[in-house]
Amino acid sequence: MVEAMPLRADAIVVLGCKILVSGRPGGAAARRAATAAQAWREGVAPRVIASGGRRWGAHSEARALSLALERAGVPSGAIVEELWSMTTYENAIFCAALLAQLAVRRVVLVTCSWHMPRALSNFRAMGVDVRPLSTPVVPAGSTTHAYRKVHEAVSGWLDARAMTKRRALRESAAWLRESWA
Repeated sequence: MVEAMPLRADAIVVLGCKILVSGRPGGAAARRAATAAQAWREGVAPRVIASGGRRWGAHSEARALSLALERAGVPSGAIVEELWSMTTYENAIFCAALLAQLAVRRVVLVTCSWHMPRALSNFRAMGVDVRPLSTPVVPAGSTTHAYRKVHEAVSGWLDARAMTKRRALRESAAWLRESWA
């Protein structure tokens, strides 16, 4: 029998999503925080990056996740907040910069299974060495399932467009630097 290699990393990145009016994580965000906290308790990584900006009124996703992580036993000193991202693509951009500052080489990415393929793609496009850790699957009705499929397809298309624009801007900037040198 072959045993799976233990999951080990320099940091756990947990992606935000809907935050309730009360400032507490919604169902999916709560599951993500619980999964990240469990991974931290199991020694997967010494720190947790809570990622997500302020899309839900006065509450940032990162802050709500941080509080949930603390309630689950992760000390505040082990949590770093990324407070600027509004999309999965921006999660990847801002986390990649933060991870570089922290000298983090490998991360475990925590999100829902239906969101994981796009999230992995975005983080890998930013050069992050990332391993997936999906939250437990919650059965969804056909309407929710269809919504998620359409949402991920449209969001994936928008992410691809943003990556293409970013690449074009980088190449244009390099050309301008060379032309003016």
